Amino acid sequence: MTAEIIKKADAVMAATYTRPPIVFEKGEGSTLRDTQGKSYTDFIAGIAVCNLGHAHPGITKALAEQAGKLFHTSNLYYTLPQTELADWLVRHSFADRVFFCNSGAEANEAAIKLARRYFYEKGINGRYRIITALKSFHGRTMGTLSATGQDKIKTGFSPVLEGFSFVPFNDFAALEKETDESVAAVLLEPIQGEGGVICPDPDYLQKVRGLCSEKGILLILDEIQTGIGRTGKLFAYEHFGMEPDIMTLAKALGNGLPIGAMLAKEEVMSAFGPGAHASTFGGTPVITAAALETLRILTEEGVMEKGAETGAYFREKLTELKEKHDSAVEIRGKGLLLAMELNTEGAPLVQKCLEKGFLINCIQGNVLRFAPPLIIKKEEIDALIAFLDEIL
Repeated sequence: MTAEIIKKADAVMAATYTRPPIVFEKGEGSTLRDTQGKSYTDFIAGIAVCNLGHAHPGITKALAEQAGKLFHTSNLYYTLPQTELADWLVRHSFADRVFFCNSGAEANEAAIKLARRYFYEKGINGRYRIITALKSFHGRTMGTLSATGQDKIKTGFSPVLEGFSFVPFNDFAALEKETDESVAAVLLEPIQGEGGVICPDPDYLQKVRGLCSEKGILLILDEIQTGIGRTGKLFAYEHFGMEPDIMTLAKALGNGLPIGAMLAKEEVMSAFGPGAHASTFGGTPVITAAALETLRILTEEGVMEKGAETGAYFREKLTELKEKHDSAVEIRGKGLLLAMELNTEGAPLVQKCLEKGFLINCIQGNVLRFAPPLIIKKEEIDALIAFLDEIL
């Protein structure tokens, strides 16, 4: 059956992914099972998405209950789950208002549009440029790939949209030099995910916040990969003693269901009046009910705190590996967004882990990324560490 499914998929689907020859059909907690009955411990969680693991009963119940009441009305009308989710996010963040969409790329598109619209509404002409970071990743729509600081993402799609400038991440002097009267916003990931799990200096984001405030520039934080408890706090900006003007979320917000959100302070979001931006499916009742339950479980049942504790344990074990093996160069990350940089190609190790029953992935060619569910157990980490020790 597996071969037949793969053959059919390869015949009818766009070949935008290179996939291993396995088909998953069931998941529970940190474990996935394929159609051959083999089990895999998931250390990537759908790319930092399934923070509560697979088939969480609480989310399944919330989803089913709402599906039995109301699926969709469009955003022409109010619905209760959407309102409650927006209220929860406002109460637990810097923001005053929320715009819902369907993905991280859409959330970043909304943030880019809002930044430009803000200055338009203030009657300030010529303020449109957005500074982002080299090695950043903000999505694959034309707007968000234009904002992404990786040439490989843009190959074959020229001309990209104008108005984006790039500086090295964590280089405050370079950012300061790039700012002028044409800059509307600075768009950064608090920790660069696809760029290699690159963490900033402890005071970098504070200095960026100060610069933006001084020059009247909006600060946008892309927390699509770092948000919703991934780094040990609800939002990564909480580690750095500052707040943005705009923040984008997606990935773990729905624990696997498609939802994005763009949050902003009142003064900024007021630039989005009726008709300025829209989304037919953004924040549908079923999805927002599941997202609200996801957030409740994370924050009320100790999952986020446990994930932070487990992340510290995982990092300690990875550091011990680095000290044993010359091929391991550096351990980076916060919480359960961790990476091991190698001085060799990472793909062969990913393949060996897959064969053994561990799902990890490789970014930037030589960086192993680990982003398991926040409910991952220490014994599951120990098993992966033992195997990495063997193959390193």
